[in-house]
Amino acid sequence: MVASVLVAMSGNAVEIIAARALQGLGGALMLPSSLSIINAVFVGKARAAAFAVWGATIGGMAALGPLVGGWLTTYASWHWAFLINVPIGIAVLIGTFIFVPETKEIAMAKGTDIAGLVLSTLGLLGIVFGLIEGQRYGWLLSTAPFKAGGLVWDGGLSPAFVGLVLGAACLVALVVVESRRIAAGKVVVFDLRLFRIRSFGAGNAVALIVSLGEFGLLFALPLFLQTVRGYTALETGVILLALAIGSFVASGAGAGLAQRIGPVRVLQIGMGCEIIGIIGLGVVISTTVTGWALAPWLFIYGMGVGFATAQLTGVILSETPVEQSGQASAMQSTSRQVGAAIGTAILGTTLLVGLGVNVTQQLEDRSVPPPAAEQVTQAVQSSAGTVIPSLSQQPNGEVLVEGASEGFADATTWVAWVAAAFVLLGLIATFFLPPNAARVPAEGYAAPREGPDTMGS
Repeated sequence: MVASVLVAMSGNAVEIIAARALQGLGGALMLPSSLSIINAVFVGKARAAAFAVWGATIGGMAALGPLVGGWLTTYASWHWAFLINVPIGIAVLIGTFIFVPETKEIAMAKGTDIAGLVLSTLGLLGIVFGLIEGQRYGWLLSTAPFKAGGLVWDGGLSPAFVGLVLGAACLVALVVVESRRIAAGKVVVFDLRLFRIRSFGAGNAVALIVSLGEFGLLFALPLFLQTVRGYTALETGVILLALAIGSFVASGAGAGLAQRIGPVRVLQIGMGCEIIGIIGLGVVISTTVTGWALAPWLFIYGMGVGFATAQLTGVILSETPVEQSGQASAMQSTSRQVGAAIGTAILGTTLLVGLGVNVTQQLEDRSVPPPAAEQVTQAVQSSAGTVIPSLSQQPNGEVLVEGASEGFADATTWVAWVAAAFVLLGLIATFFLPPNAARVPAEGYAAPREGPDTMGS
């Protein structure tokens, strides 16, 4: 809530980014904690239903957010897209104090794993930075100056490449350090022994892979709708609402279906729906496509997200000891977030490469001289397409807009194919999951208990 106010009060990009980082810290504290509480408090059918609601909320809000944000931006200001978090946050905070029981491990080791915190943070930071910024600064050698405060990096190895190498080194060191601390009986950031649990290890791999495709597509599609089709932020949000509706519909059916055929099968059905929805979007995307044509495929995709997210969460935590719910929940949240960040980087790069190839080709097919075509392509790439409407003011502007729009549509289709491939890879990975994971008896609600090796109220 504090970070949202700081974002709304920001006057430049640096302040906004800093405030958003604080928002990320808050989200990182909230998301795994919510899962840990659900895993500790609910059992049987009640747990499956709780995970279904949690999963549908995650998937649905990802699509509903742009609608609310677009409406506030259109009829108020972008500041209110963040300030709205304050009254919502107050209501949720009050509800948490009143209705949510405290759960914590009674017999827990004391201390803090500073080395694990530092290595995990630097490792993930280096990997994500390298993948996101490789297109800008070069994958091996530096292609553009990197500036941070008074530091200027220009020439030699690319900062993105160095980030990838250092990030990988830190993650390797993390495994070594955590293994030694576990052997010594010390507190660790993450207990690597959890990966010996088949449902947990394979489930996290599926979560990471699927997130590569799920969230990257939501990065490219709004850009296409607003830059090529000319929809406003609010209209784009209305179109994406079909995804949220599909996710909520799936949440109502997922828990009961999981009891009949098993959570893993429901997870696979959900991922199959995601693939069908993404492929459908890739087929229909064009410079003339309407929101009505996109809505059915977004709905199918949303149903897939609703089915898959809830069941995957339940599968990952199904065999995890309750007293380790916090760590397990944090790890599965990290897998999703890292997958989303890397997926956005990969699909963002796919979009930029696609723009470079397709916009140039479309312009040259319309007899635009190669130098002019290259200049327009660079402008479209550097602006992620937002420059397209202004091309109409240039000489031969109608042809430039038409060619750039067709190229952007083709590039967005490329993104859809890559996203579908990632989800398909994740679907294949689900066959390594235990078939009966998370299939538990109907025991209802279990109030938290106090005592050694349990979660206490």
